[in-house]
Amino acid sequence: MSNKLGKVTTIDLEGNSVNMMSFEKLEEQYDLKRLPYSIKILLENLLRHESETFVAEDDIHQVAKWETDKEIEHEIAFVPARVVLQDFTGVPAIVDLAAMRNAMDRLKGDTSKINPFNPVELVIDHSVMVDYYATDDALEKNTEIEIQRNSERYKFLKWGQSAFTNFKVVPPGRGIVHQVNLEYLARCVFNTEINNQQWAYPDTLVGTDSHTTMINGLGILGWGVGGIEAEAAMLGQPVTMLIPKVVGFKLSGKLNAGVTATDMVLTITERLRAHGVVGKFVEFYGPGLEHLSTADRATIANMAPEYGATCGIFPLDKESTRYLKLTGRSDSQIKLVETYAQKLGIWHDKNSADASYHENIEFDLSKVEPSIAGPKRPQDRIALSDASAKFHEWLDERISTIDPDANAFSDEGGASADAEASQSQGKGVSVEYKNQKFDLKPGAVVIAAITSCTNTSNPSVLIAAGLLAKKAREKGLTTKPWVKTSLAPGSQVVTEYLKNAGLMDDLNALGFNLVGYGCTTCIGNSGPLSKPIENGIRTGKLPVCSVLSGNRNFEGRIHSDIAANYLASPPLVVAYALAGNMQIDLTKEPLGNDADGKPVYMKDLWPEDSQIKKIADEFVSQNLFSEKYADIFKGNQIWDKLEVSDKTIYDWPESSYIKQPPFFTSMDKKTPDVNAIDNAQCLVKVGDSITTDHISPAGAISESSPAGEYLKSIGIEVKDFNSYGSRRGNHEVMMRGTFANVRLKNQLAPGTEGSHTTHYPSGEQMSIFDAAQKYQNNNVPSVVIAGKEYGTGSSRDWAAKGPALLGIKAVLAESYERIHRSNLIGMGILPLQFRDNEGADKYDLKGNETFSIPAIKAGDKSVVVTVKDESGKSKAEIDMIIRIDTENEFQYFSNGGILHFVIRKLLD
Repeated sequence: MSNKLGKVTTIDLEGNSVNMMSFEKLEEQYDLKRLPYSIKILLENLLRHESETFVAEDDIHQVAKWETDKEIEHEIAFVPARVVLQDFTGVPAIVDLAAMRNAMDRLKGDTSKINPFNPVELVIDHSVMVDYYATDDALEKNTEIEIQRNSERYKFLKWGQSAFTNFKVVPPGRGIVHQVNLEYLARCVFNTEINNQQWAYPDTLVGTDSHTTMINGLGILGWGVGGIEAEAAMLGQPVTMLIPKVVGFKLSGKLNAGVTATDMVLTITERLRAHGVVGKFVEFYGPGLEHLSTADRATIANMAPEYGATCGIFPLDKESTRYLKLTGRSDSQIKLVETYAQKLGIWHDKNSADASYHENIEFDLSKVEPSIAGPKRPQDRIALSDASAKFHEWLDERISTIDPDANAFSDEGGASADAEASQSQGKGVSVEYKNQKFDLKPGAVVIAAITSCTNTSNPSVLIAAGLLAKKAREKGLTTKPWVKTSLAPGSQVVTEYLKNAGLMDDLNALGFNLVGYGCTTCIGNSGPLSKPIENGIRTGKLPVCSVLSGNRNFEGRIHSDIAANYLASPPLVVAYALAGNMQIDLTKEPLGNDADGKPVYMKDLWPEDSQIKKIADEFVSQNLFSEKYADIFKGNQIWDKLEVSDKTIYDWPESSYIKQPPFFTSMDKKTPDVNAIDNAQCLVKVGDSITTDHISPAGAISESSPAGEYLKSIGIEVKDFNSYGSRRGNHEVMMRGTFANVRLKNQLAPGTEGSHTTHYPSGEQMSIFDAAQKYQNNNVPSVVIAGKEYGTGSSRDWAAKGPALLGIKAVLAESYERIHRSNLIGMGILPLQFRDNEGADKYDLKGNETFSIPAIKAGDKSVVVTVKDESGKSKAEIDMIIRIDTENEFQYFSNGGILHFVIRKLLD
């Protein structure tokens, strides 16, 4: 390793000398104490890779200077130490690696070069669905169905584990990727042999899930990237980025009694969204840190995508090493972390100087109050005391804007916006279910789920949920019969400490039985509602609700029949299951009556903080973590019996889940020319805040959708459709699922929801997939027109891969979400951005025009898009910003995609 600007020094670990890169030389020129914690990690990364062609001396100087008072747009490279995957986004990544081996073989290259350079760990956690619930055998039955549905995918992943070096798979049923990462995979500091020498360096990573940022709570720099970018990182390519702006978030005070970490993160999310931190790093510091456990910090870090930041990081300190010890890390690893961090100058204690930030925010934890967020965005926080009133406002507004003659549901089976005005007066429909008759009313909570990664790493809120359930059971309360309840924690440790504390029986009694270890309701794997409840919702055209302890509540995500979705802490999820309706004010109205007919209020059930702490101290132990993670890479009997090929080049057996993608079948060794886009038609025209869920849904596959029609055509029964997420390894499904969300409102097909558009110049209305095929058959390129924040939400590679396969060559949007913009480039799609205060409305773009874009070249910052109306007459010339932000990104774009670039580089 070069040491022109960096200096190699050593630390002593149990008598062994370990090399590390230090800042000693740079400290002679720059005051590095001013650097934020996260920037020091980036600086060390640059110094350690100083000899590589992608690092220039000026890159290091620009970071070390750390000028926060100037607008500096300087590109740097970041080489993560490892990559983490979950199975929804990980399967297509491994599919692409397998296809790249085929391409290398066809082009007479060395196929062994297609191998992860650094550790890659995949956790199978996104495939379990809540088919069974509120029974003791729900876990067993859901796991059995999961394996049956996904055996083809699992066989492929198991093949990948043996075919690729540096690649490990955590089998299904062990935990959610972010919690497994936090509790086991995280190193904090690596100690690795490089060129026959031991080197220590910071644990850094990228992951194919937006919420990879959860690991920031343990002082580890990492964030979510698209699967395409992660694949390049696996193959040794740096992540290119502009030197980030860093927002300092100073915490003071501590949470009041009865206020949860969930309340805190929803409030912080609201605050940071309002401030504006998209594309920035957020760094938490201040005296309030001492009152936050690693689990609390991880809760805040997890929701960085929801507040829009690239990451939300906390420093390494005594709390970090306390957590490492609790979770069973070795004494030698803990010693390495502390020694290395102190030597490098990234250790935080009360004497640490405050860094210099581009922007500063102060936040008093004592001001946080109990909260929920919804009904369709995580940043829309509502004080719990206002929740009922806000729901009534939403309901009244919904009723006032509906078409009373509209159909209740779109062809895809999702609820439309229509509801009868009488519903605002509390009328519902009569339903009979489980030998009970009841009225299902507007606002009914039909799903109450303790789910996903935001909270299930945090013992305080899980124990609080268990204690509230215990008190409710003692009072004789039960959940309402229309509520589908579930518990899907992030690791087996959770259920073990709940069981040992005697709280699982109480949760089970209220229907919160264990349904699986994985991401369920939050990702759209909520499973079906019971038929009587589903029929009641549809017959009565009822706007009903879900309450979940997750981080995402976008329209159409949780369940297609549920109009309003609310994020809440686990104990509040239990409370809403008892209340049964969002119209009830939990702070004032009773949840039910006890055995004597007396009203029971939530305040009667809410546990004391001291009680929660006592149980956590007693039952959340080091031995528990060590025991549950001792065999984390071992699967159950069904997994172990899966037979896989021993070939290093995949032979692509017949499968409806895994197919060889067409991305590389026609590529050659030569980098192609960048061509102009002539006379493109608009395939999709949408407004603001279009999410990757809208572009590439992850939930259920509708029978009448293009993807559903395809599956039926190859003999797959509707009951075996599984979800879009589970079929990401089959491009035939995914390209048909592109823009197929039941809530998508394509302005080219007014009055519809889902996969509908108008084909031009014929004027014929058809599915988006059929229109795309028609354009491609006639060699007509297509574009997407969008508003602000295009591509928000999950880091979904198929939201770029799908459009590329549909023939979309460019997107014209007012602004982009960071990961999605990168993914578009990674698939050779040109992201163009309207100038400030401009957009489709200013130019009166209807979507029936044709669009021509000249060929761009490296360094171009803008391009003029020529627009002609249907008659061929010139309509507008729009000067647009080219959102290819770095030189590396142009290389990817000009090659037709990042993976094509990697193949050609490895062929040289």
